[in-house]
Amino acid sequence: MTSVPTASTAPGSTAASTGTANAATGGNTTNANRPRRAALAAAAGTAIEYYEFGVYSYLAVIIGPHFFPGDDPTAALLATLAVFGSAFLMRPLGGIVLGRLGDRVGRKPVLILTVVGMGSATAAVGLLPTAGTIGVAAPVALLLVRLAQGFFAGGEVTGSATYLAESAPHGKRGFFGAFTPVGVAVGGGAAALVAGITTTVLSESQLEAYGWRIPFLLSLPLVALALFARKRLEDSESFLATKKEQATAKAPLTEVLTRYRGPVVKVTLLAIGSNCGYWVGLIFMNIYLTTDLGYPKSSTFWIMGGISLFVACLMPFCGALSDRWGRKRLITIGFAGYAVLVVPAMLVMGLGSFPLAVAAMVVLALPMPIVQSVTYPTYAEMFPTRVRYTGLSFSFNIGTIIGGGLSPYLATWLISATGNLLAPGFLLMVAVIIALLTLRTVKESSQEALA
Repeated sequence: MTSVPTASTAPGSTAASTGTANAATGGNTTNANRPRRAALAAAAGTAIEYYEFGVYSYLAVIIGPHFFPGDDPTAALLATLAVFGSAFLMRPLGGIVLGRLGDRVGRKPVLILTVVGMGSATAAVGLLPTAGTIGVAAPVALLLVRLAQGFFAGGEVTGSATYLAESAPHGKRGFFGAFTPVGVAVGGGAAALVAGITTTVLSESQLEAYGWRIPFLLSLPLVALALFARKRLEDSESFLATKKEQATAKAPLTEVLTRYRGPVVKVTLLAIGSNCGYWVGLIFMNIYLTTDLGYPKSSTFWIMGGISLFVACLMPFCGALSDRWGRKRLITIGFAGYAVLVVPAMLVMGLGSFPLAVAAMVVLALPMPIVQSVTYPTYAEMFPTRVRYTGLSFSFNIGTIIGGGLSPYLATWLISATGNLLAPGFLLMVAVIIALLTLRTVKESSQEALA
């Protein structure tokens, strides 16, 4: 008797594709622990990226005079933040190159490459000679190292989001996808805690002489741990199935720009809002509290570290909630929270009471786990497997330039130019309003299979 193919076994179905991927990996992809290993490995690599960006931002006030000496501390801080932003300019190029490799060769080898490249560049910052030693060559060297770091970062967080979306069980992409931003929060929190320990243990003279280098050099053991975790991974089932069927894109960027212009624009505008929420709502607030309001550096570092780790703990819960309630509803709540809370929180911070400033910072951070944890799987769901790495890397990194690379500089410049300490809050409000308008055009995808 001849059996009739059912929908679950028909050629081209999800089950057939999964079976192809299982065959390609020796049948090991059904292991229930695989999504957990993928989540931990992805979070570890992303933590290194945001550890470096966080350390640089937290120590910008200390680093500035070493590479941009002068009588004006604000000018030195602006120059340091401009170099900080330069790394973001390389992210789209890194996203294009590394995204193409990820869509053509595989997710795993590129994720290994990015973590090694970022970690090496981070450690290099801690080894650079200062302007007092080599003069004008010092800021040039700092710029080159930051550009290299930005290139590799262009394929890290987006590769992590791509891999987790493709590795998660159906109906749990929000939960497992949240571990990419968990890495973001853990990396930023670790940066704040290391900065806090360094500034507490070392004297001012020790910190100026060599202490600022220590947090950068500590990236090396982090790289070793992330590399160990990622080398144990298999590539995603979706990619292996696509490669087995010889359906990988020959020119991923061309295909993205010709067939998926809508998702590119949407991810870019959403990424501006989410990145501005992180870099203004958390990272810049360190500069705001210490430089503009005069609160103690070491205490502020400890608070920022604690808030980041608190946010990281909430992210898997928010991601899981989006699997049940839908992505758009939660993202809307998160962006609206930023718009409503940022200015009142900054007003409370300016009252001169450090405990009140801490409370205001905690309240301002509440939208962060919602926005960060739910947007990453949403981005990945907008592109098909054959161009997902490239499409996500290109569009997200364009948004990151504006919302992340430029926002700390713009926030500092706006305060300097207008004298209004609330100006960064209005900058964040504009960014999230744009994101909210964009979100209205996004299709709910939490219950749909990946394309």
